[in-house]
Amino acid sequence: MPAAAADGTIDHMTLAPELVTLADVEAAREVLDGVIRYTPLEPCRPLQAKLGGPAWLKCEHLQRAGSFKIRGAYVRIARLSDAERARGVVAASAGNHAQGVALAAGLMHTESTVFMPVGAPLPKIAATKGYGATVRLVGRTVDESLAAAQEYAEESGAVFIHPFDHPDVIAGQGTIALEVLEQCPDVRTIVVGIGGGGLIAGVAVAIKAVRPDIRVVGVQAAGAAAFPPSLASGRPVRLSKFGTIADGIAVGRPGDITYAHVSKLVDQVVTVSEEDISRALLMLMERGKQVVEPAGAVAVAALLAGVVPVVTPTVAVLSGGNIDPLLMLRLIEHGLAAAGRYLTFTVRCGDSPGHLARLLSEIAEQGANVLDVEHRRHDPRLRLGEVEVALSVETRGAEHSDRLVTALRSTGHVVTFTGSLA
Repeated sequence: MPAAAADGTIDHMTLAPELVTLADVEAAREVLDGVIRYTPLEPCRPLQAKLGGPAWLKCEHLQRAGSFKIRGAYVRIARLSDAERARGVVAASAGNHAQGVALAAGLMHTESTVFMPVGAPLPKIAATKGYGATVRLVGRTVDESLAAAQEYAEESGAVFIHPFDHPDVIAGQGTIALEVLEQCPDVRTIVVGIGGGGLIAGVAVAIKAVRPDIRVVGVQAAGAAAFPPSLASGRPVRLSKFGTIADGIAVGRPGDITYAHVSKLVDQVVTVSEEDISRALLMLMERGKQVVEPAGAVAVAALLAGVVPVVTPTVAVLSGGNIDPLLMLRLIEHGLAAAGRYLTFTVRCGDSPGHLARLLSEIAEQGANVLDVEHRRHDPRLRLGEVEVALSVETRGAEHSDRLVTALRSTGHVVTFTGSLA
């Protein structure tokens, strides 16, 4: 079985069976004609500067229902018989597949039931209900919701629509690659986020059939990366525990079918940290004017972090944009901290009139903006006549932050970090 090297590069000495073909993807495209949006391919200057060549964003976050998932869900449901559709469909998802199934079922006048984790984002739950699905909150993870949905399918007779591990779903997702090849014929590298593997499996099928010279690279969140150990073991391996802000790709085990495709067709699988994802989201929002969810930004995160050796032109797939506004606020703050533009720290100083004012003046002289101040006198760790001031400060970047801290310490202040730069 294929195995992965330390850098994630996949050894294809032994090839797994190819279960989906280019013809399957092209047939899926005909099914989707008039149903999905032909999403734009947008240039990305920050990525271009980082990579030293053309870089593009495939904007699937602008797809119907906010992600690529409608492609595979619609193809799968469209190919059911009338009798099967009459029994209804059931799915499990953290949100995007849920919305894709709900929308696709509604378009084909089929009842849908969707199992979602108890902690699924409220906007995704509301949107799924809005597309007409009955939502059941079961389990802490997508894997637990999957088990509940499969049990429901067996008991009720509803057809289970797997979020990634089915040939029709893979073929539907692969239609993205056909669009990319039309929009950027000279593409040399395509980078795709991975959860269960349906998206990258479909993309790899189409890309490698038409242009085998194009590198296909998959990206997982480090906290939910089931593919690297699976590829190293030569079979799908279940993680004992996993967690990430990228809930849309938090899957504990690759699918059997998707694993076969990835092990055969994908050139490399890499991982990114939560900080990498936060930086990517902030860049996309600030520079690209693109609102993307964490799972939708991992391809960009990998490119910004420099963990993908690429040949340009490069295309990164923005796979989804269904982000909870509350999570967005936290991620913006986290991204600013990771980029050195938002500092939280404490300063110990003397408890005498004017001391706090002098401290704030020193910060102002360095051109930093104080966002929040808390004055603490009663901590038993403080010496007599000493206070602790907790500050949140906005700066212009890492170098500016370093200058600010150096200036404060040079005047005798004891600076202790409570944020990301500890």
